Amino acid sequence: MSTADVGTRHTADELLEMPDSKSFELVDGLLVERNMGLESSWINAQMLILLGVYLQGKDLGRVFDSEASYQCFGDDRETVRKPDVSFIRKGRLPNETLTRGHSQIPPDFAIEVVSPNDRVYELQSKVADYLAAGVSLVWVVNPADRSVTVYSRESDQPVVVREGSELTGGDVLPEFRCSVSSLFPPGKK
Repeated sequence: MSTADVGTRHTADELLEMPDSKSFELVDGLLVERNMGLESSWINAQMLILLGVYLQGKDLGRVFDSEASYQCFGDDRETVRKPDVSFIRKGRLPNETLTRGHSQIPPDFAIEVVSPNDRVYELQSKVADYLAAGVSLVWVVNPADRSVTVYSRESDQPVVVREGSELTGGDVLPEFRCSVSSLFPPGKK
């Protein structure tokens, strides 16, 4: 049970001060609880492992887990998004320094894993926010049908990639490849 007051408007700075802030995003000043399940948490970890292995020995940028927060949505200073996994290319962070608070720079790549209580319109809103902020590549990973919907700033239409196919990092993560099935826990079909 959270201790945050979800009915009250908050600022991005107040979100940083909340003891249970990692459980929330801020959308137009209102707290939105982030519901994670065991399966979606496992998928997040799997993505971090795959990206970490790919980035090992390469000086391409930095990968972040679901606690990284982004306050980079134009004039809307009271929206803070927390993708499940994100990546920022080298050279985009001022002096390559990590901030203590929210990043004012959008990630180049954001991954959202569909969790048990996620609503379609909320995920669509997140994807729209990411693309409008300048995120080049967004993956929405859906454990229910073991698929990944790929959104790109270069394409008007998302592409659904299913099990048995391969995902790539495109221009954001050159030469990164992984099978869709590698993102999901074994044994479940």
